[in-house]
Amino acid sequence: MAKDLLFEIGTEEIPARFMGPALKQIKELAENSLKDSRLDFSGINVYGTPRRLALLGEGLAEKQRDLEEEVKGPSQKAAFDGGGNPTKAALGFARGQGVNPSELVLKETPAGAYVFATRKSVGQAAQSVLPGILLAIINKLYFPKPMRWGDSDMRFARPIRWMVALFGNEILPVEIEGEKAGRTTRSHRFLGQGLVELADPSEYIAKLKENYVMVDQDERKRVIREQIRETAKANGGHALQDEGLLEEVTQLLEYPTALCGKFEDKYLALPKEVLITPMREHQRYFPVLDAEGNLLPKFITVRNGLPRHIEIVAQGNEKVLRARLADAEFFYTEDLKKNLADNVPKLKNIVFHETLGSLYAKVERVIKLASLIGEELGYEAEDAANVKRAAYLAKADLVSNVVYEFPELQGIMGEYYARHNGENDGVSTAIREHYLPRFTGDEVPNSRAGIAVGIGDKLDSIVGFFGMNIQPTGSQDPYALRRQALGIVNTILKHGLELPLEKLIVNAYKLLSEQVTFKNSEEKTLADVVSFFKQRMDNILTDAGVRYDVVNAVLAAGIDNLSDTRQKALALSEFKGSNEFSELIAGFTRVANLAKNAVHGNVDKGLFSMPEESGLYTAFLSVKEKADVFLTEKDYRKAFSAVSELRGPVDEYFTAVMVMVDDVKVKENRLALLKQITDYVTGIADLAQLAG
Repeated sequence: MAKDLLFEIGTEEIPARFMGPALKQIKELAENSLKDSRLDFSGINVYGTPRRLALLGEGLAEKQRDLEEEVKGPSQKAAFDGGGNPTKAALGFARGQGVNPSELVLKETPAGAYVFATRKSVGQAAQSVLPGILLAIINKLYFPKPMRWGDSDMRFARPIRWMVALFGNEILPVEIEGEKAGRTTRSHRFLGQGLVELADPSEYIAKLKENYVMVDQDERKRVIREQIRETAKANGGHALQDEGLLEEVTQLLEYPTALCGKFEDKYLALPKEVLITPMREHQRYFPVLDAEGNLLPKFITVRNGLPRHIEIVAQGNEKVLRARLADAEFFYTEDLKKNLADNVPKLKNIVFHETLGSLYAKVERVIKLASLIGEELGYEAEDAANVKRAAYLAKADLVSNVVYEFPELQGIMGEYYARHNGENDGVSTAIREHYLPRFTGDEVPNSRAGIAVGIGDKLDSIVGFFGMNIQPTGSQDPYALRRQALGIVNTILKHGLELPLEKLIVNAYKLLSEQVTFKNSEEKTLADVVSFFKQRMDNILTDAGVRYDVVNAVLAAGIDNLSDTRQKALALSEFKGSNEFSELIAGFTRVANLAKNAVHGNVDKGLFSMPEESGLYTAFLSVKEKADVFLTEKDYRKAFSAVSELRGPVDEYFTAVMVMVDDVKVKENRLALLKQITDYVTGIADLAQLAG
């Protein structure tokens, strides 16, 4: 027979951001615990609202499966004496496994003969096993900021107020901090009958819905999405798509009813971000757009309850938003009275980081570093001027009223203020773009000034923190250095930029060292930062479907030019599937193995004594000349193909020439030739890293 299991933890309101991870943990813990406990089940579902976390197990067996397993014991020599009698080792092993010594059996293994015991365990009733499993699930749940309540030492997301633990129609004896599980759950806080008694788990979802709790979060999300769509349509528009906000709203309520509110048309004169941000971040409202994507003076919100008196609820929300927008309008109007450039000196009073100085000092560095990047990219006078001006103004909006109130708008407001002050498009756009990408999947800078300032700003931060020996560890990355490095890499790759990464890192270090005293040397910082970028490049190439060994091969050749590195990886991936590849790898492997013994790479043709020596050297110079042309043209597929032509001369060389001869000068000269070939090929990609 099988029964359903219901375990509900009733709490005070849990923060929305805790809910998704908590439900995932409960499902994984339950599935693993039941499997480990030999309790069969047909399915595990998890549900949650702000006031409850619930586990619903379907088709749980009424008892554990019986266990029968074979356990290896001591060797035959250790288990029996000369007369064949069991030793203390055998007797102790039998006792530990709960079997009679006579039940021990000898079996041959690759390591010799050993005694084995067959251990049997009769499965217990599920009712006796489940309480411990459920308690363990509660104790293992992780929350970012758990809390204690009363005089309890227990920590949980929020105080536990009730529990339901039912196996079929039986209550399981689960108790936490004096709170005993029963069969009574709670309705919506202000609707329903209050206490809801359940006969068995099958009633859970339906009875709660009768009491205005839509416990299935997926159903809740579908209902909210549809209500928002229909409400916006009925009010002449469509809601701004925002999956993150939809997920958050889903976890903030138990019984959704969408409604539409309005605000005064005059606020539409404000930048759209100044309207959307307080709606989304402060009030959890969905802005409404017209068919052209323009904001309408309306918003959609979702109440936790019935449509009853919905107009009063709408008026209350309108009143709250009106105050928010009035504040935003005042801040924006005040900001427009000042010139953005006048804010820059104020950055001297804002600390970028306690070890790296003020934001003003950072601005000074970024102006120089971004200008160098512009030079490397061949920017003409107009773009170069835009880079300097944009870098100077990039952080100026951080001391504006709007950004102080809404930090999410940094850069965005800077662009608006710059345009208002008469700055040109190149400068204004770059101020906004230099923060990009702000999150995974976000766009990268596209304007010429935005690219230079964005890379310069991020590289200054990365080199600064690495120089101070402040690096991401594990999941900890408080200064978002991984995101910033990935932003640099993606910007370079998207636009195919030819930038000398190591040169820029060194220049960033020198600019910083004029203002701060680093903990790490220039050499260590350079090595650490390059390694950090290699990890980002590894991830990008792997995500693009490039084999791990190809990734290793191209990264081993260096990543000073990231665009080249990607092109090499794609070319080598294609070339690896060709017939020429086997020619290349066979020849290279023989050469590289011996080249490890070389003490230098200087070839003296006067020491050649066999035609195969001069033949290989001549062939190498010819192949190198041909491949160099392809490398200059960035045609790495043809470069690999050209190098593969060395296979014939290499085979002839090794057939006729003994490399490791007694004559030291001849031996070193022959090894030097092999080293030259190896170094040249490895400079394109380290083929020794390739598997198979």
